[in-house]
Amino acid sequence: MIPFSPPDITQEEIDEVVDTLKSGWITTGPKTKKLESELAEFVGTNKVACLGSATAALECGLRLLGVGPGDEVITSAYTYTASASAICHVGAKPVLCDVAPGSYEMDYAALPALVTQRTKAVIPVDIAGRMVDYDALAGALGEAAGKWSASNEVQESIGRIAVLADGAHSLGARRHGKNAGQVADLTAFSFHAVKNFTTAEGGALTWRPGAFDDEAVYKQVMLMSLHGQTKDALAKDRAGAWEYDIAFPGWKCNMTDIQASLGLAQLRRYPGLLQRRHELVKRYEQGLEGLGVQVLAHAQGNPDTDGFASSAHLMLVRLEGRSRAFRDALIERLALAGVSSNVHYKPLPLLTAYKDLGFDIADFPNALAQFENEITLPLHTLLTDDDLNTVVGEFARCKAELESEGMR
Repeated sequence: MIPFSPPDITQEEIDEVVDTLKSGWITTGPKTKKLESELAEFVGTNKVACLGSATAALECGLRLLGVGPGDEVITSAYTYTASASAICHVGAKPVLCDVAPGSYEMDYAALPALVTQRTKAVIPVDIAGRMVDYDALAGALGEAAGKWSASNEVQESIGRIAVLADGAHSLGARRHGKNAGQVADLTAFSFHAVKNFTTAEGGALTWRPGAFDDEAVYKQVMLMSLHGQTKDALAKDRAGAWEYDIAFPGWKCNMTDIQASLGLAQLRRYPGLLQRRHELVKRYEQGLEGLGVQVLAHAQGNPDTDGFASSAHLMLVRLEGRSRAFRDALIERLALAGVSSNVHYKPLPLLTAYKDLGFDIADFPNALAQFENEITLPLHTLLTDDDLNTVVGEFARCKAELESEGMR
């Protein structure tokens, strides 16, 4: 069986975790702080706040912006629930934007019409690890600038509708000379087990250099992540430093040193992991050529000038001219042949939670069209060249079998 996305764990990660377990410090502590520092250097931002998940990072970002009941936040209809559920968690109203025809990105031409006086932020999604077109996004928000008003000092300092990127897939991506994390006002990363870079569970929030007072924002996120407590366990561990206060009733979404130790080892390996992912993408592109599919591009031009390079997180493939039934049957045939595959994503209006909020998939025809014939093939750094050849071979065989049976 060729798995879909197993974690790439080596003895280096194991040794780092064992070192943490032996240290006696397993919750938020020195290794978490070290990982934050090293991630900031890798991304090219001044500060990174490590948290329990990317969802927590999105929620903390919205709370930093003062987003709450009565406010609206726009995100894509084509994403995982976390992009929208964080909006619901802070009491705001999610507003969904359809994707552009033939694209996984929001339709920037349709975006200005969705902005109202209550719109406080937009959450674009770097799907599959490819940074969205932030220039087009900025232009769209500029068209709607007259409708916006700030609700707190952080929003006021930005001077427009805030951009909080769902960069769950895009750690290590680059576009037009900027890294993921350097462009949006705030960016949330995910370190879940299936991500390129993992801490088993976990995530992080960072922000564009120069956007805010780094220390003030970092302190506020730390307060949010640990009950509003003014000292974490590391600070309280110092001799005589037990005293603390609760600044506000906060939440509990801090990262532990056990998680961070995984991340420290992963980060040392990450440049090589990214390179291998791009090698696999190129092999896929060559192998799938002529099979009647569209493959999402993970690199184009020079990422330091006018092009981009994704983090090569997901191998999104569209089956040209084929139906949802064909796609689902192909997934089943591949599974029987020992190849795991998946779908990214079921548009939010197809899910009960968002139907209950009043969304109707009929209002999002482009998202539905993208979803109905999309299949995601295995892409991970434990995949060998032989494995990839097997995946492509079985994909071609199973697809041809279904077509020969008259299925469309």
